[in-house]
Order: sequence, then C-alpha cells, then structure tokens
Amino acid sequence: MRNATGGFAIRWDQETARRYRLEGWWQPTTLVDAARARVAEDSDRVLLIEGERHLTRGQAWREALRLAGFFQRRGLVPGDVVSFQLPNWIESAILALAARMCGLVVNPIPPIYRGSELAYILADCRAKMIFVPQVFRRHDHTAMLAELRGELPALQDIVVVRGAGPLTWDEALSGEPLDETEMPQVDPAAVMMVMYTSGTTGRPKGVMHIHHGFDHRVRAMGEAWNIGPDDTVFMPSPVSHITGAFWAFDMPWVRGSKSVLIDVWAAEDGIRCIEDNACTVSGGATPFLQQLIDVARERPGALSSLRLFFCGGTTVSPELIRAASGIFPQALFFRVYGSTEMTTATLGISDACQAALGAETDGAVRFPVEMRIVDDAGETMPAGDEGEILMRGPGLFVGYLHPSDNDGNFNSDGFFRMGDLGRALTSDAGDEYVVITGRKKDIIIRSGENVSPKEVEDLLYGHPAIAEVAIVAMPSAATGEKGCAFVLPRVGETIDLPSIRAFLDRLGLAKQKYPEHLVVVDDLPRVPSGKIKKDVLRLEARAIAEKEMP
Repeated sequence: MRNATGGFAIRWDQETARRYRLEGWWQPTTLVDAARARVAEDSDRVLLIEGERHLTRGQAWREALRLAGFFQRRGLVPGDVVSFQLPNWIESAILALAARMCGLVVNPIPPIYRGSELAYILADCRAKMIFVPQVFRRHDHTAMLAELRGELPALQDIVVVRGAGPLTWDEALSGEPLDETEMPQVDPAAVMMVMYTSGTTGRPKGVMHIHHGFDHRVRAMGEAWNIGPDDTVFMPSPVSHITGAFWAFDMPWVRGSKSVLIDVWAAEDGIRCIEDNACTVSGGATPFLQQLIDVARERPGALSSLRLFFCGGTTVSPELIRAASGIFPQALFFRVYGSTEMTTATLGISDACQAALGAETDGAVRFPVEMRIVDDAGETMPAGDEGEILMRGPGLFVGYLHPSDNDGNFNSDGFFRMGDLGRALTSDAGDEYVVITGRKKDIIIRSGENVSPKEVEDLLYGHPAIAEVAIVAMPSAATGEKGCAFVLPRVGETIDLPSIRAFLDRLGLAKQKYPEHLVVVDDLPRVPSGKIKKDVLRLEARAIAEKEMP
C-alpha cells in the first residue's frame, strides 16, 4: 500500500509499476495532454453531440478551463473529490476534463440513486462539491440534497446544471478561466476516479482508478477496434458507469472520434441518433442491443452505418449476438467482459473471421491483461475446466476506498477475484478467450446496473410483515436479470409486492433495486449451519422465469 495525493491508500507494487512504465502500458501523461493535442490539431472538429447540440474540441477545452478556474476559486486542491449525479449530458464531459486539469478526483453517481445511496456515497468519499440536475425524470435532485445537507459536513457546494439552485452551471463558468501556465503538475499515478459498485456486503464500495489505468484501457480498446477520427460513437450507457465514462470522457480525446449522447434511453430514439449521425460504433448492456434489434428488425437499413457493437455488463446469450449479426451483417457484434474494478478485461473480437467466437465466448484476453482460472484452493485449473476467474493488468483498479474491503479480493500475486466462474478457451489461432459460466458473487445485474441483494434485504428486514427474506437474480428478457424476493412472512401477516415497493420507496431506495417478483414461502432452504441456500433459490427463480417467458 502507499498513500496517493489526497490521502488515498492505494494498492501499489513498485516493480509492477516500473514494468508497466518501461513497457509503455502506462504513459507519463494524462487526459489533459491528449485534449491539448487534439485542440491544437483541429479546434473546430466536433467532439460531442447531444440532441441538436454540437460541442467542438475548442469549445470543450475553453469551458473546461473556466470550470477549472471555478474549482480553484472555491478552494479545491489536488486530491479533493468532486461528485456528479448527471445524466448523459455534455456538461459531464466538460466536468471530467476540468477536474483532471486540477488534479481532482471525480465521483460519478447514477442519477437513479436516491437519498439513501446518495448520502452514503457523498459522506464515504468526503465529496466537497456535487453537480446535479435541478429536476431529471420528474425527480427533484436539489430538494433531495437540501434534505441531506445536514448529514454532509464535508460538502461545500452544490452546483445545479440546467436549472436554478444555490450555484448554477452558468455561474460556475462565468469567472476567469484557469491560466494554463498555472495548471498543477498531476501525477498520472494519482487517483482520478472513485466509482461505487454494489457488492455482496450490502453497502456500495468505492473503486479507485488512477490516470494510468484509465488511459491504458481507453488506448487498448481504441487500438483493438481501430477507433479513429472517422468514427462516430453512439453511447447509450450512463456516463456514471465505467463504459459510458470511457466513451464520453476519454475516447474522443484519445482517439479523435466523436461521441453521441442520449440522456433517456428509448430504442426508437437510439435508432434515430444512429441514423441522424451516421454512427459507426456502439455498445452497452444486453437490453440496449435486444431493444435495438427488436425495433429495427424490419428496417435493417436503420443501422446500416454501424460497423461494430460490443455487448456486456450482464448475461449475453450467443443467440442474441447471432441474431444481431444476421439482421445487420455489415456490423461486427460481440461479447465483452469486465467490471468496474477490472475494466474491459476482454476486448471481444476485432475481425469478421472471429464472428463465432464473438457469439460463443466473452472475448479475447489480450496481453498485458492476464487471466487465471483456479479452483477453491487457488490452484490453476486445466485448460477448458470451470473455475473462478482471476485477472490483473495495467487497467486494474488500485483498491477499494476502504482498505479492509480489499481483504479476500486479491491473491498473493495481485490477481483480482472477478467473482465469476468460467473456463478458458484457445482459438485455432492460439488466442485465449474466456467463457463465463456462472457467478460466485451474489450480485444481480439489471440493465448493466449492479444491485446488491444484501443491501435490499437489509432494508426489508425492517418491514413489519417480513420475518426473513432472500433475494436472488431471476432471468428477464427486458433487463437481463431482475430481483426475485423469497419472503417468509411473520406469523399472522401477509405480504405483497406493492407493499414491499411502498416500503422501499419511503426509505429512499432507487426503484431499479426493488424486487420485481415475489415468492411467499413457508420456509427457506438452508445448510446445516442455518445459512440460506441461495443456489437453490436461484434455480427456482430461473424455473419460474422459464415458465413465464413466451
């Protein structure tokens, strides 16, 4: 461990860091250097598109300098945390660049989160400033923060984007820009992002990434998929998730492409974005692709500009990839694999001759990413055998915000336990691929969003009618997975799904985390120690889903 700027305790191995630098996987630069070079190259070239708004490189650079000046005037220093709970708006990308100009740490928070999650995250990472919409999707974010303000002594400023508030975006950009000659020297090995992910322990955990690692994975994707200035990327994934952040904040600067953002997902609107902007690249969780092909199935010309679509974040069936490839033969569709901690662990495929592997595997593991498949004792499994997936590489996160959360998540060689089961597959060309076969961690992935069953269970144990509850993943055609709650009611009490939803709503939990299926039981399956056998419940939930699916 070592202490980084801002007092963050990060996992650090000096020899590994030396090797990554020596071999060029880690560059001695940050996103600011890439952005400055792109502006010098062509300041009038479009960088981001959102609806009718087109932002050029020069405009983005100048607005980021103004926001960076605001950060300094408000007393923020390198290592301070700036949170944002914004939709896929252009302002989020400007904020991300300005923060890196000042050496600040960004903390993206999904807009779907409500008071319970928001208060925890802001306090946990000691955020000094947060950017929010005034109202988004009928939810008043400013009112929510006003209620929480007393619980957040570290929070100095609330900046409202596209609305009125204590401070507004326009006011933040109204002052003098940061003098480029006064930009702080930012260490690429410093923490640049804390992004929270749900885990098996209930409360979300802060995942720390440094400039080096984030930059490496952007370059790796860009090189593997030949992203360049001729590409226009349609990015429906939220910028508060790792995928959206890569493609909205970094890829346009690093590879010279431009990105098209959409703040509220609807398949018809997504198709319109792709058509209107002749988008060549897209990606996202299973529901995005499923809904796109459902709508565009009878009009294959609608996506004729696409050349590749990467799909991950939750279960991706081979049939879905094959169906998409059959309807849109001009494009390459494939599965990818990764997590917030180990970003883009695989890079799918890069050529049409690998199409079968794109459907049947979760992607190629390309050096310098390393993978091990191990048994319960940590011993490497024979090729083709199922085991736990461990990975490491230059894009691996540098630990959780609380060092104790790292316990048990790494082996002695620095490999991260992905929480999934899988097997390695070697292609005819000798490349290594991974096939995900199951999950060790008890996580529900709903539309690419991690939901911790324990977090919801812990809340439901406060329901007066519930004696015991166990929540597991249930397959869903619409969202990939959804929560299925097995509930043992208290004696003499009854329970139904509307009452569960009303209870969680009063507690301020995001609606996307609510169980969507309820099974009332007389008892729960257990091991001799009394622990609930969730593997049995998962099988039951899957059987229920299979009966209900057309």
